[in-house]
Amino acid sequence: MSRNPLDGRGRLRVRGFDADADGGAVDETDTAAPTPATDRRTRAWTRFRRDRAAVAGLVVIAVMALLAVFARPIEVGSVVVQPFAIAPYDPAASGVAPTYRPPSLAHPFGTDWAGRDVFSRVVYGGRFSLSIGVIAVSLALVVGVPLGAIAGYVGGWVDETIMRLVDVLYAFPFLVLAIALVAVFGQGFWKLVGALVAVGWIGYARLIRGEVLSVVERDYVLAARAVGVRDRRILARHVVPNAVAPVVVQATLNVGTVVLSAAALGFLGLGLQPGTAEWGSMLSAGRDTLVGGEWWVTVFPGLAIFLFVLSINLVGDGVRDALDPDAGADRYRTREGR
Repeated sequence: MSRNPLDGRGRLRVRGFDADADGGAVDETDTAAPTPATDRRTRAWTRFRRDRAAVAGLVVIAVMALLAVFARPIEVGSVVVQPFAIAPYDPAASGVAPTYRPPSLAHPFGTDWAGRDVFSRVVYGGRFSLSIGVIAVSLALVVGVPLGAIAGYVGGWVDETIMRLVDVLYAFPFLVLAIALVAVFGQGFWKLVGALVAVGWIGYARLIRGEVLSVVERDYVLAARAVGVRDRRILARHVVPNAVAPVVVQATLNVGTVVLSAAALGFLGLGLQPGTAEWGSMLSAGRDTLVGGEWWVTVFPGLAIFLFVLSINLVGDGVRDALDPDAGADRYRTREGR
């Protein structure tokens, strides 16, 4: 039996909200039972958990993040908020052992040209590299998603203005533009993050705009407009949530790209201040050690970058398959023996 779209009070039932017969919108989110969005998230999480490679990548990322957080004590002002220290030595302390000491029980990753413990520097350096990747991508999303969504939904001169700016910035290679911005504004953590955000938001703006252009023509958006729901509410409640899945996948993958870019800038001497225990800067400082036989000075920072980027790519692939069932349908069907 088909369900009558009109309830006993003469209201038109529309997905996600009700509308009175005179056109006034009435929110039903508080009284609704499990929503389709909740079901989609549950199914996506189930599919992600079945992807062993993605779960393994997530575990590696979690371990690396925990090592970075607990590498050395963290102080906020004069208060120690994290007292633990996995790294046995201060990463900036020189002369803790003879220079270029190979890996041993006392120094698992050996020592560098200044007698600094490489293990302590690699573990502590994750604070810079991982935080740069997460913060830069998050801020780029905050800038790019609203601009792209507004451009796709409003259209007209607003769309033209935003997209022409995106096209101009796209004319420059990502890393070249980042190098130019860092060269202009100088070195430092937040200056490096700002440069990566300035060149990173354009990809999200273009991607979300394309998704919004397809979503705005769907029935539930047209119904919301027909009953007089405000554009801002439509954009926030019905358009962006249904267009953001590809952006989430891209952002996950871009964390690894940003970490690589930060390492490249550090290798070129354009990242953080010289001597900082950041993976790219460590590679730059030890770039001649492979020739001299002190391989551990560069191999371990490079291995940390490799493991993190590989893991984030595995997680990104898992998120893509979880959010897009068609992309991973054959794979999961084979695993389940269907």
